[in-house]
Amino acid sequence: MSVIVAPSVLSADFTAVGEALQRIEQSGAEWVHLDVMDGHFVPNLTFGPKMVADVRARTKLPLDVHLMISAPERSLVQYIEAGADFVTFHIEAAVHAHRLLQQIGAHGVGRGVALVPSTPVNVLEHLLDELELVLIMTVNPGFGGQSLIPECVEKVRRVAEMRRQRNAQFRISVDGGVNRENAERLRAAGVDVMVSGSSFFKSSEPALEVQTLQGQQIA
Repeated sequence: MSVIVAPSVLSADFTAVGEALQRIEQSGAEWVHLDVMDGHFVPNLTFGPKMVADVRARTKLPLDVHLMISAPERSLVQYIEAGADFVTFHIEAAVHAHRLLQQIGAHGVGRGVALVPSTPVNVLEHLLDELELVLIMTVNPGFGGQSLIPECVEKVRRVAEMRRQRNAQFRISVDGGVNRENAERLRAAGVDVMVSGSSFFKSSEPALEVQTLQGQQIA
């Protein structure tokens, strides 16, 4: 199976989110990625549950909600109720990560954990059986348009090996600087989901962009 491409609304024009969603749907991308930033855990502000609810009303595509926020336990349920299909919080922001994963799962939503570039993958060891998604940040989170940090590709390989050894079923996602130039390397490392922001929304051929990230043979 080809990888899933999840365009990030962070790189869209916030005054034309409906058009951005239409672009995503017409491109053949499978998910919509929503980056929630609080200006505290990361040095930027984006949007809250209302944006998620408004996007939910405009598309049937799965919503991949990435919480780059401090104390995710305070507002996690709000994002679930807004219509998230996957909720991913940062391991660095959560003391009781196992409890949060159980809470997400109890609502029937996909459970995800994200790691910033400086966090080692061994923090996942006791959570692997509770996960549907592991998000490896390939840039320092907070802003779009950054270049992928090459060392993070090795983190993907290590998580893929942990998954193989555990015979686990979670998907591995990457977010940050993903484009045509590094997509093959990421797929080879074991990536299942590619979050694409700037490269997708700046492309004059979004469908071709999606196909290239997926690794489809272009005629």
